[in-house]
Amino acid sequence: MTATLDPQSSDAAKEAASGPGWDIDIEGVEREDLAPVRRQLWLALVGLALGALMGIAQAADRVDLDLYDAFQMESYYQGLTLHGVALAFIFTFCFSNAFLSILGMRAYGRPMNRMIANASLYIAWLGVLLAGWAILANKATVMFTFYAPLEATPAFYFGAVFLVVSTWLTFLNLILTHRSWRAEHAHERIPLVGFVSLVTSLMWFLASLGVAIQVLGWMIPWSLGWIDQVDPQFTRILFWFTGHPIVYFWLLPVYISWYLSLPKLVGGRVYSDGLVRMVFIAFVILIPVGIHHQFTDPGIPFSSKSVSFILTFFIFFPSAVTAFSIFASLEEGGRAHGGKGLVGWIRKLPWGNPAVSGQLLAGIGFMLGGSTGLINASYTVNNLVHNTAFIPGHFHLTVGTGVALSIMAICYWLVPYLTGRALWGRRIAVAQTWLWIVGVFTFSRGQMMGGLEAMPRRTQISGSEYVEAQGSLWEWANTLTAIGGTIMFLSALLFFIVIIGTAANPIAVEGRQEIPIAEVVHGPRRSWALLDDLKIWAGIAIVLTIVVYGEVLWHYGGLNNVSSGIQPW
Repeated sequence: MTATLDPQSSDAAKEAASGPGWDIDIEGVEREDLAPVRRQLWLALVGLALGALMGIAQAADRVDLDLYDAFQMESYYQGLTLHGVALAFIFTFCFSNAFLSILGMRAYGRPMNRMIANASLYIAWLGVLLAGWAILANKATVMFTFYAPLEATPAFYFGAVFLVVSTWLTFLNLILTHRSWRAEHAHERIPLVGFVSLVTSLMWFLASLGVAIQVLGWMIPWSLGWIDQVDPQFTRILFWFTGHPIVYFWLLPVYISWYLSLPKLVGGRVYSDGLVRMVFIAFVILIPVGIHHQFTDPGIPFSSKSVSFILTFFIFFPSAVTAFSIFASLEEGGRAHGGKGLVGWIRKLPWGNPAVSGQLLAGIGFMLGGSTGLINASYTVNNLVHNTAFIPGHFHLTVGTGVALSIMAICYWLVPYLTGRALWGRRIAVAQTWLWIVGVFTFSRGQMMGGLEAMPRRTQISGSEYVEAQGSLWEWANTLTAIGGTIMFLSALLFFIVIIGTAANPIAVEGRQEIPIAEVVHGPRRSWALLDDLKIWAGIAIVLTIVVYGEVLWHYGGLNNVSSGIQPW
């Protein structure tokens, strides 16, 4: 039953909006089934808020403004750790839990197991509380790349474990929901929405095994004092086994939206079912590329680095295919609205819808970030920018724009869907998306400029004794970074104003609420049934991983346990 309201009757409106009755497009799903999804989303936005607060402090530090006392932070690096963990783990993990769950229900036309969904939610909350306490107490100032020799209190590592386990439970829930559907549809192809959700979780489960082994096998026993020393290089290898594919886990839920939801929002269609499946499978197969983060590391054979270099460039293929497919969908939608000429269709897209404008602008930023990623992936050119400020400039375009801005845009339809309340402040939301892209472009320009002039990353530049010796180029780079970071913070502030306004909006949504999923031009019958056999693709990924990392571990030999814990801040 769709709620209808008298806008003048605030009490009636609130009762209707909060009651059991707004109508959604998943048969058999009750309000209680949506509750864990909604709460996972709120937790994700808590991570975004914490990350944004620490982001403005880091931006201000670039022009010698110290905001860390105001936030009661002990050091720049404590704030940097909170910034990274809040965004890289809390924001992205909890959003993926929520988004993949709602997509799974939509794909299979049935609710997820409520007990498992609640377990994922509660374990995620426990992980956030443990890791958050450890960071805020300055007992885990280890950055989000938490390998040795920096040591955190055990609570931090247990918090990280619980966050990862919450994603595994979501994967388990998707598997069980899929099996329930398969029992009734034995000879049908997996629905495309269900397929991409399953593949995303499968990829992450395989990729997360590296950091799980690192934390459970070494970091927790080390922090508890059960072992005195660890091998920093070995923990680094395990971390980066997960550390690059984790980017896919941040990105693939956004790819799902770009492929399947964005075309619906602009009036277009998905070009090919099989093409989408192949792109997602490629990300499963290409898990073992983390060594490209270690091109300058000793102890790793040149042959392994070369293989990783080649595989990293292969990743450009699914991204290029994605660009082709999405542009085709967007052009169809723009021309359906009267767009003419080579590019005239672009301005006919519904830019006034923040769920559209945010994802379109995020895509533009992601393309620019992806092109700079080719520099990082190159074995030789990488030496110029390795561990410089160029790297944050790159990933604030890819992750900070392609992922973060897309998630904010998705929230502009997802929050009304989950709450039954109409989007508040549509024009503010549109302005927020444009403000974000301006801020990121300015921020990344400053960071890349500084990186090309050898400005280090992960460093409190304002406190460096050598900063004045670098001249005006570093000063200009820092100024752009501070301006861009401030604009991004203001954009995030507008986002939360809109979301809070929506959650408190007394006006209910109108009509039947749908998860926007576009029609497919070339359906599953035009693609190979082999694509649906996830056991085969998982097996190929495992074999390739053994080939690449087997050589690394073989050459690395016995562990060189030389490092005790370091807590410098």
